[in-house]
Amino acid sequence: MADAEQSADADRSGVKSALLSELKIDRQAPQPARGGAWKWLLTASVLLVGGFAAWFFAFQPDRGGLVVNTAVARAASSVGNDSSVLDATGYVVARRQATVSSKTTGKVVEVLIEEGMQVAEGQLLASLDDSIPRAQLELEKSRLEAARAGLDELKVALKQAQLDLQRTRGLAERNLASQADLDRDNLDVEALQARLDSVGKEIIVAQRNLAVQQQVLDDMQIRAPFTGVVIAKAAQPGEMISPVSAGGGFTRTGICTIVDMASLEVEVDVNESYINRVYPGQPVDVTLNAYPDDQFPAQVIAIIPAADRNKATVRVRVGFVEKDERVLPDMGVRVAFLSQESAQQSTAEPMPGVLVPDDAVSTDESGAFVFVVVGSGADRRTVTTGGRQGSSIRITSGLVAGERVVAALSAEMLAKLSNAKNITVVN
Repeated sequence: MADAEQSADADRSGVKSALLSELKIDRQAPQPARGGAWKWLLTASVLLVGGFAAWFFAFQPDRGGLVVNTAVARAASSVGNDSSVLDATGYVVARRQATVSSKTTGKVVEVLIEEGMQVAEGQLLASLDDSIPRAQLELEKSRLEAARAGLDELKVALKQAQLDLQRTRGLAERNLASQADLDRDNLDVEALQARLDSVGKEIIVAQRNLAVQQQVLDDMQIRAPFTGVVIAKAAQPGEMISPVSAGGGFTRTGICTIVDMASLEVEVDVNESYINRVYPGQPVDVTLNAYPDDQFPAQVIAIIPAADRNKATVRVRVGFVEKDERVLPDMGVRVAFLSQESAQQSTAEPMPGVLVPDDAVSTDESGAFVFVVVGSGADRRTVTTGGRQGSSIRITSGLVAGERVVAALSAEMLAKLSNAKNITVVN
């Protein structure tokens, strides 16, 4: 029996060894390539996309064109910034500007304006939820009608009391009624007359309450206080609005901000050491930072009679002689205060030619030239130059006021302009 058991154990061990040998990995056998097909597909896709991109950028036309900065040729004058008695910087401000809000807290149901919209005085800007004020108005109307109905009832009662008083007087004259009856009827008439007067006053109060409630209902319609332009829209339908800050950050305090563009002017801070050079009515040349090649005639409106001790400056108000759509609130400006003589000379003796920035003019062996923007391209044009005026050059011939020239002419830009078929103007 022991020999038989040992033989069986040997057979089981042999079977296990055979099974384990089948599970071993043969390191010497060649392994199949993993993911080879995907690698080839990915490589082919990358090559295809790269080839298409190279073809697109190599053979497609230049859609945007050469990007250039430009400047407008402006008429030259005999007096420039060099003749100013004082230079300063400041900002464009609006003397008439308002953030429009409601008189009461309410929910916005409709907004009828957008930024940049021109609005007239009294124009409807937005509407608030008026369900409760309208219900209150109907309630006041009902109270007024009830008071008037009570007044009519008292008039009938007073008429009846007066008739009773007349009968009692007739009976009393014939000794058919006592003095007590006569006094009672007389007092009834006086009481009804007093109640009639009281109800009359109640009707007046009801009428005034009705007028107040009508005004509350009208205040749900927010209207423009003056003619101007909307520069900011602060609320949307569904939001709560209040004339005072309430409810944390969930309640708006205004519908929009309106600016009267006709009230735009310039405010500058002048050093108090040079304020003696400024006087009301003084001619001024204003240059906007956004349009450095254009000058806007202006004059001093007033000198604020107070100095800022922290900055040692005095504020000066400057008004534009003519309104221009390019002038916007909060724009930065440079101000040149002119003497009266120089301003008169500039008006009476204009110099011929136009002014362009000095970097818009280049020279070669054929002379001075500029690139004039014509349509979507730039044409080279020979010009004759005169003297310099500040950072500008005066062109006496070859260019007229209003034409736009390419600025910032460098060697690289000149090479690009000679080959460019179209340009893109950024200013």
